[in-house]
Amino acid sequence: MSKKLVIKVTAGADAPERCSQAFTVAAVAVASGVEVSLWLTGESSWFALPGKAAEFELPHAAPLPDLLGSLLAGGQVTLCTQCATRRGITQEDVLDGVRIAGAQVFVSEIMADDVQALVY
Repeated sequence: MSKKLVIKVTAGADAPERCSQAFTVAAVAVASGVEVSLWLTGESSWFALPGKAAEFELPHAAPLPDLLGSLLAGGQVTLCTQCATRRGITQEDVLDGVRIAGAQVFVSEIMADDVQALVY
């Protein structure tokens, strides 16, 4: 049985290298056939909205819209409930394929057998 990878990204444009690394690791894992769940929290919450990933820039990094697209196509992308609420984001606002869920779901994902959790 293979391991599942759960990644929580807390950084956005405020810490672009950390943000980019989280998305890159998640996308590479998906491309490698790993089951991936990416959680958008804090400033990365904005990337759940259409067009926001395209505003992100980091020299010599893969384009964030491409990384997010691969995650939406081959993994699970979740926006933190509290983070969404603080930013006035609702389920109707987010990209297709993004779910909004809270800490209980996150904890159940990371506590399952054969799960590796990373936080960026």
